[in-house]
Amino acid sequence: MSSIIFFIIIPIIVGLWAQLKVKNTYGKYVQVSSRGRITGREAAQAVMESAGIYDVEIVECHGTLTDHYDPSKKRLALSQDNFQGSSLAALGVAAHEAGHAIQHKQEYAPLNLRMTLVPITGFASQFLPVIMFGGFFLGFGPITIYLGIAVYLVLTVFQLVTLPVEFDASKRAKAQLVGLGIVDQDELVGVTKTLDAAAYTYVAAFVSSLGWLLYFLAARR
Repeated sequence: MSSIIFFIIIPIIVGLWAQLKVKNTYGKYVQVSSRGRITGREAAQAVMESAGIYDVEIVECHGTLTDHYDPSKKRLALSQDNFQGSSLAALGVAAHEAGHAIQHKQEYAPLNLRMTLVPITGFASQFLPVIMFGGFFLGFGPITIYLGIAVYLVLTVFQLVTLPVEFDASKRAKAQLVGLGIVDQDELVGVTKTLDAAAYTYVAAFVSSLGWLLYFLAARR
């Protein structure tokens, strides 16, 4: 029981806290307009063009905080509030995704590794329902335990590789926003808090995967 609390329950609490943190922080700074009134789409375009990137399509996508950069299609997708909005949160998120495009162009090693791991991670994730439902309803037998170790090892490595990719993109975003004059130095506080809150979700995802991996390793004994 103690291993369940330590390896699983605590990471779940951390994950819920991270989700609440990013929701509240984003909700606050999406209401704070930047002085320059530049939209997220314009900011993303400016950041990419400053790095000599002109072949990435910027599109609007549905949802909230569904923003992402797809290196396989060279497409940067921004949710409506961040695509059309000129808030500090919108500029931070847009510049962050543009940071991924810069990483792609510069062949940033952690991003390349993450791209390589995507199909492997997707395949491994398909076994999660088998592990969860099979384990809880039929018991965690040797097959389920070793399958769990294999799957969560892949997920943990993927989440670990994701951390430097996301942190580096945020670092690039803040530097570019100020360097290009898109935001003033004092406005960077809102941008930083938004991106830091988003980063907590990636840390929480890593902690969760690691917790499950350690749980299955402990169950093997």
